[in-house]
Amino acid sequence: QLQASGGGLVQAGGSLRLACTASGFTFDAYAVGWFRQAPGKARERVICISNVDGSRATAESVKGRFTISSDTRKNTVTLQMNSLKPEDTAVYYCAAENGPCPITPGNLLTYWGQGTLVTVSS
Repeated sequence: QLQASGGGLVQAGGSLRLACTASGFTFDAYAVGWFRQAPGKARERVICISNVDGSRATAESVKGRFTISSDTRKNTVTLQMNSLKPEDTAVYYCAAENGPCPITPGNLLTYWGQGTLVTVSS
């Protein structure tokens, strides 16, 4: 299972932190990342980190603003979002897949957390 926390309302230029805590599987063998889905748009990859090989993947739209870190002692991945823009407004989902980044959203073996809403006001 994946439990997401964080999110909320912030003004443009502000920061938010999301956390995703895993249970029930071998966290060290998984890549964990975040997807987001804005109203009327398809779900898109945001960022990923693999606990297996340290590989990372970051969407161009968030490079330089979003960072991801993993704490294998706490089975938690943290997404730090800085310099937020109104276009970052979306429901953010954490996901976990066995192996390296990137995570394949269509993989039936991918774990998904519940979504958490991030709203950035202009």
